Order: sequence, then C-alpha cells, then structure tokens
Amino acid sequence: MSDYNTLVDHFTRLHHLNHFGAILGWDAATMMPNQSHQARADAMATLSLLVHESLNSPVLKECFDSLDESILSIEEQSSVREMRRVWSQATCLPADLVKQQSLAAASCEHGWREQRPKNDWEGFAKNLKPVVELARKEAEHRSKATGLGLYDALLNKFEPGMTAEKLDVIFGQLKTWLPDLIRQVSSHSKAHPADIPHGPFSIGAQKRVGEKIMALLGFDFERGRLDVSAHPFCGGVPEDVRLTTRYSEDDFTQSLMGVVHETGHAKYEQSLPAATRHLPVGEARSTAIHESQSLFMEMQIGRSSAFLESIHSILVDEFGQQEALSLANLQKLYRKVEPSFIRVDADEVTYPAHVILRYEIEKDLIEGLIEVDDIPSLWQEKMQAYLGVETQGNFKDGCMQDIHWADGAFGYFPTYTLGAMYAAQLMNSVKQNIDNVDEQIAQGDLQAIQTWLNEHVWSKGSQYTTEELILKATGEALNTDYFKTHLYTRYLPNS
Repeated sequence: MSDYNTLVDHFTRLHHLNHFGAILGWDAATMMPNQSHQARADAMATLSLLVHESLNSPVLKECFDSLDESILSIEEQSSVREMRRVWSQATCLPADLVKQQSLAAASCEHGWREQRPKNDWEGFAKNLKPVVELARKEAEHRSKATGLGLYDALLNKFEPGMTAEKLDVIFGQLKTWLPDLIRQVSSHSKAHPADIPHGPFSIGAQKRVGEKIMALLGFDFERGRLDVSAHPFCGGVPEDVRLTTRYSEDDFTQSLMGVVHETGHAKYEQSLPAATRHLPVGEARSTAIHESQSLFMEMQIGRSSAFLESIHSILVDEFGQQEALSLANLQKLYRKVEPSFIRVDADEVTYPAHVILRYEIEKDLIEGLIEVDDIPSLWQEKMQAYLGVETQGNFKDGCMQDIHWADGAFGYFPTYTLGAMYAAQLMNSVKQNIDNVDEQIAQGDLQAIQTWLNEHVWSKGSQYTTEELILKATGEALNTDYFKTHLYTRYLPNS
C-alpha cells in the first residue's frame, strides 16, 4: 500500500471516531439526563484520547516523511496538506493535557448550565480557572511548535493564516465607523418602533415554522434533524447534521432567525464533497468560512425584505393574522437595532461590538495579561464603551452568557465577524453573477444562489486555503468595505 493510501485509511478511521464524538456531544447538549454527566464526560475524554493517540501514531510520521508528493495529483497534494495540518495540530500536545482539557471543559460546561440561570459567577469562575490554565498550556505547546504567538497559536486552530495583528487592523477599522452607525441606526429604530407580536406562540407552532423554513432553505431532513438546547448550535457530521434552537412562547423572532442561521451551517455541511468528506480536505475550510455561510443565510438573505416576503404566509398560517405580523412590521422587527446584553440575539449592526469585546478579553486572558477574576469588570467597562450597556452584577446576561470559554474554545469568537465580512463579499459576487437576486428570494427560489455557493464554496471543502477560496470565488482577498457598504445600504439607505 502506498504512503498516500495509508494516510487515507488512517484519516478515514479518525473521521469515524470524530463521528462518534459529534453525536455524543449533541446528545449531551440536548437529551442526556442530568445525572449522566460524569459518565459521559469520562467517555468523551477517553474518545478524545483515542483520537489524539491515533494522530500521534508513528505510522503517520513515517508516511509524511517518506511520501513523494511529486507523483500525486493536485487534489491529492491538497489532501496531504490538510492531513499534515491536522496531524501537526495534534502532535504538539501531550496526551495527558488533551485528557485534562476534555474533563475540565465537560465539568465547566455542565456546571454552566445550572450556574448561569442562578447568576453564580463565583461558582462558574471556579470551574473556568482550570480551563483557562489548560488553554494557556495548550497555547504554549502550539506556540513552540508553530512559532506563532500564544493567542495566534489558538486562533490558528479555527482560522489558519489569521493573526491577532491582522485582527487588530480589521477590528480597528471597524471601530472607526461602527459606533457612529450604531448611534444613528438605534436612534432611528427608537423613533420608528415596530409593533411587538403578541403571543403566546406555541413551541409546536414555532417548530413547524422552523422546519418549513429549513425546507425552503434546502435542508435535507433525511440527513439531519432539529432539536432544542440551552445554546443553539449546528453539530453532528455531514451525513447526520444536528441543529438546535431554543424557544420562548413570548417571542418567536429570535428562534426563527436562529434556525435560519444554523441551517446556513447545515447546508454547508450537507453539501461538502461526498468523495472526500471522510478526509480533512473534504471538511469545511475554516470557522470563519463556516460562519460566513450561516450569516449569508441569516443576514444577507434571512433579514432581507425579499426573504421576509417569501415566508410571510408561513408565519400567518401558523401564528394567525395580527397587525404586528404584517410584512411592513416584520421588516421593522428584523431591522431593529438596539444595543443589548446578549450576543446571539444581537442585530447585525451591534453584533461586531460583542465580538470585539470578547476577542480583546480572551486574547489578554491567554497571554496572561489578565486573570479570570478580572473578566466581570472588563466586561462591564467594554460593554459601556462599545454599546452603552450596563452589566454590573448581571453575570448571566454578561460574561457568563456564552458557552465557548467554558468549552475551552479560545480563538473562536473573532471568526463570527470575519464570517459576516466574508458573507457580505460573497453576496456582492452573487449579485454580480446572478440577475434579479432579490426577486428570486422573494419568490422563495434560492436554487440559483445555492448553485453558485455550491460551485464556489461548499463543494470545495478545504481544497484551497481561506484566502485562495475567497479570491477564486470573488476575485479578491477579504475586503471589509463590502460589509460596511452592506450595513449602510440596509440601515441608512439615504446616507
């Protein structure tokens, strides 16, 4: 057997192990009984260790060392590049650290589910401290292996090629115009308030609405499902995609767009190249590209006047007719801009401020410039500066609201706003290449748009680097002007 085929066989087995982990993780977040936590944490830690041991197999190093890439096709060379990237990410970490991280994250995440509703910062901080210490150790190992800075070494896991230096420039540019835009648009929203739909909106009706819209967006229910979790996510594997949302009988609007968002992730997963989805080269390109697909569906399409027109009848059929469900009022509801506590519920204008805040805190946390106990005061300070929101003493709606740090996912948050920027750039190219895009969306016809996305993003997996993918799809590297233009055009069309 050739070195390349040996690598393919090895990474195929890893894909199967990761499949188990994905479904176990979904179950832990949705279905698992509360008292089953410790046994599940132990099982997932063991699985993480098995994956780590498999990636550290001497066979892989032997194959990479002896492989003659000159005899491989261009596609196979890309496959080797991605296998080598995954391998190098794993081999720089000792096995005991991987196990400790899995156990600490499971304990912290499980505790968060009870501590957040109770506003129990002290209890959460106690669990978070070992997660942070282990993340710092991970950063040290990755930094030594890659030559990157501590935070960059963690960021590289989610967004290869991106650095804090680049992010500081990108976010620095955002901060020159975003605060003024937030002030202008939020002032306009206050002066022209939307009517609030009056419920209750039954969970059953909301689920039916969500599933109808998922079908409209092309979700394949033969290879996935929708459930409920404390924090909405898209998990599973391409062959079995698991979406979650959360419902409030008083307000259907957030759940609806949450479903649209997660369906964007799901469409990407379900459309990855079937021939290679068992290999790293067949996986999603990066976290920011993944976010670009969810935000393309939610922000570029989902909150557009055209899409709201296409789903208006679905909402009226399930929730009944009322003035607040008129198309004009729905457009106001989904164009409302108001600084608020919760990131996942934030509008697309204020959302980047939530991301910048988290990025700045977690970068300093990993680099040892601050400690866990400093987080609440820094959170309060930055929320006041960026959004004018008071969070003093309100931990559950402040620094405890996200699951990412509890899970040890440091370096993840910046990808949300990078994804929004990529989404705006991709939509610009879609409109340059497809006629009457808004008219098609209003008619509920997304076929041409999704065919374009499949050709330029979904079907490519990780064949190209992020920069190459965007360059091939749009003709240029990341250009943040498209995001700025999108926001000003949608929210201040006469400016």
